[in-house]
Amino acid sequence: MDSLITAAARALATGDPLGALNRVALRDDAPALALRGIAMAQLGDLARAKSLLKSAARAFGPKEAVARARCVVAEAEIALVSRELTWPAKALDAARATLEAHGDRVNAAHARNLEARRLLLIGRLGEAERMLADPGLVPLPPASRVAHELTVAGIAIRRLRTKAARAALDRAGQAAREANIPALMAEVESTALVMDAPAARLIACGGERPLLLEDVEALLASGVVVVDACRNVVRDEGRVISLATRPVLFALARALGEAWPQDVPRSTLVARAFRGKHADESHRARLRVEIGRLRAELGTLADVTATSRGFKLVPRSAREIVVLAPRVEERHAAVLAFLADGESWSSSALAIALGSSPRTVQRALEQLAAAGKVHAFGRGPARRWTTPPVPGFPTTLLLPGPLPSD
Repeated sequence: MDSLITAAARALATGDPLGALNRVALRDDAPALALRGIAMAQLGDLARAKSLLKSAARAFGPKEAVARARCVVAEAEIALVSRELTWPAKALDAARATLEAHGDRVNAAHARNLEARRLLLIGRLGEAERMLADPGLVPLPPASRVAHELTVAGIAIRRLRTKAARAALDRAGQAAREANIPALMAEVESTALVMDAPAARLIACGGERPLLLEDVEALLASGVVVVDACRNVVRDEGRVISLATRPVLFALARALGEAWPQDVPRSTLVARAFRGKHADESHRARLRVEIGRLRAELGTLADVTATSRGFKLVPRSAREIVVLAPRVEERHAAVLAFLADGESWSSSALAIALGSSPRTVQRALEQLAAAGKVHAFGRGPARRWTTPPVPGFPTTLLLPGPLPSD
């Protein structure tokens, strides 16, 4: 390994892509191409970075399997940052296996962390946790520890384990300070803001107030019956009844929960559940059927009783009933929630993350664009969507070790 390659790799490891390019920008050998690719990725030119890394992988000889595997890991990280969720995950898995087989356990751990980040992004939390729980993990350099701890924090946040999330963020902050890379420190600070921002609204007894993540966690453990409009479930501390596939039943449950302990007139329930302006006899008959179904679904959590003017919820063992609602409610809120991460998304990647059809997501994006809530750039398969203004790509893209074969 020559001195320029060594110096460029060291510059990349400290977050100095321009310093790396000053040393290898005019070279076309395989190690230089790989380092130039990572440098361009750190600078935000992801298309050029992918091209350089592919060229580097081809340029490495058949005996340089480790170097080629490192290039694949770098490509995988670029794909993750650019939200190319259709990028072949099997290629990353094969690269990780190659790195482990050749004793490069640090880069193998980095590849494992990338796999966990992708699983986290598409909501497969259990698989992400198992990926990070590998007993063979080795101590990571500070820059890679940041990415690892941010993934751990992301899983904890989505599971509403706020103490674990804050502990992981503290460890990420310490690692970022050890790495002394401003982009990493900014990424940790940005993630930490989630913990101190309103995450939902509590609607109870005719009023509402914002809740932090800790408040949501405490609410779900308090023993009250929660009509959870964030996940379309009705729950208490130990039971969860999903109504995600029963929108009419959930609309009725939410209307009754918002009014608790009062009842709700039949005409209001018809408007909320069936979107009917006037409750005629057919609406009343359908309402009775749906109320019966809701009563059967809620089971031991709450009963639905009739009153002179409508219906009301009566908790069976809990002391009260509340509604947990998203902080912002509007049509296509789920699409906006994914775009709020500051990255650019393709419609196909959004469809994978949301578990929806690509056409459904495309229609939602077109409606949001018409309302000025999202912007698009590029054409065809390269078309990407963001929330305005179009941000950069805040990514570390630091491989733990040097790319050249050694």
